[in-house]
Amino acid sequence: MGVAHARLRGRRKYARSCGGAATGVTARFAGLDTGAAIASETGEPDLVGSDRRWPNLRPRPAATLMILDRGGAEPQVLMGRRHWRHAFMPGKFVFPGGRIEAADRRMMVANGLAEAIEAKLAKGVVRPGLSRPRALALAAIRETFEETGLLIGTKASGIPGKIPPGIWTEFVGHGVVPSLEGLHFVARAITPPRRPRRFDAAFFAVDANSIAHRIEGVIGPEAELVELAWLPLSQAKRLDLPTITMVVLEELEARIAQGMEHELPVPFFAERHRRWYRTEL
Repeated sequence: MGVAHARLRGRRKYARSCGGAATGVTARFAGLDTGAAIASETGEPDLVGSDRRWPNLRPRPAATLMILDRGGAEPQVLMGRRHWRHAFMPGKFVFPGGRIEAADRRMMVANGLAEAIEAKLAKGVVRPGLSRPRALALAAIRETFEETGLLIGTKASGIPGKIPPGIWTEFVGHGVVPSLEGLHFVARAITPPRRPRRFDAAFFAVDANSIAHRIEGVIGPEAELVELAWLPLSQAKRLDLPTITMVVLEELEARIAQGMEHELPVPFFAERHRRWYRTEL
């Protein structure tokens, strides 16, 4: 069997396992009104019910990063527990993430995204621009640095090029340049219309061996996250999580089973007529 045919067969198998005949949480996702769950991934206030009195805002691009350890019998994912005193999602386990900032569009990288990922990130986006896919990936890395103290990238003795002031200057000050080549595009989801905040969120995964450095003291009793924990995927899915997070964990698990190839289809969740639909990029 040729390599190309084997990959096509793998993509078909993945589509059968996660596509139109999806099972588990992904199957139950259809019909749910869960825009608040997507907003929660980016640290925004939750919503109650299906109140949609707000103007129909354009979704803001955002990104989330899941760090994986596949060295054991079962893949594990790194999650952070929010402080119990937070008014929003107190004590809940979350993934780092947030919206793109202007500096993310100007930041240099040691290595870029895989071409297949760049193409998928640009699909269905009006005027995506050359910088959007890279900026999404960099936003995920920056938010991970800010919230966990973990630097995803490559050690560097010198920093070539101009670095945007602010958090990216702090990042490279630790001798690390962000690298995107280890990132995998797992899912995309858009907050439903007429919500106070809307996001077009990309969910990325990266292996733990891409962690180039760790800053101590970021996690603690007075920080946004009070602890970091490596959780087997089966255990993570049993936590009290937003529905979209549960869905993405299922998609991630299926993707791992298929070898994490960049050419595999990426699920895209969006709402039409107040029902969720899953298509593929």
